[in-house]
Amino acid sequence: MADWAVAPFAQSPEDALNDLFSPLPVYEAITEGIRVQVQVFWLPDQSEPDEHSYCWVYRIRIGNDTVRPVQLLERTWHITDTSGRTEYVHGEGVVGEQPIIQPGTLYEYTSGASLSTPGGFMRGSYLLQTTTDKKRFDAVIPAFSLDSPFQNHQLQ
Repeated sequence: MADWAVAPFAQSPEDALNDLFSPLPVYEAITEGIRVQVQVFWLPDQSEPDEHSYCWVYRIRIGNDTVRPVQLLERTWHITDTSGRTEYVHGEGVVGEQPIIQPGTLYEYTSGASLSTPGGFMRGSYLLQTTTDKKRFDAVIPAFSLDSPFQNHQLQ
């Protein structure tokens, strides 16, 4: 009987992402029962410090701790670099979607940011609307730091 070497299954992209983010701090804000959690990771392979290009990936989890479904309609970001320059980004939904988040569930996505300085921070809000009575409200996205090995301090 032949001996067969069985290669281990490759890690799924979701598991790889969870392993990447698991040791990282979680920034959290709760607004009217909507829990927004953020984790951020420096991307050394995508960054080119000699060309003033610094990149990060962040994961956001939006949990609905209420009894009513909500739809994410818009996002607003305030992105500030270490030189004090702030860029404002406003648009529909997130990553091409306007998800409906049912009670007791969460919606998760990953996205990225790049700056011309070695660090900064981001904060923002989501415009949400209840699907039942169409009440609109803003949910806070907590401030989180964009840290790299090329800066001198971090937001705690």
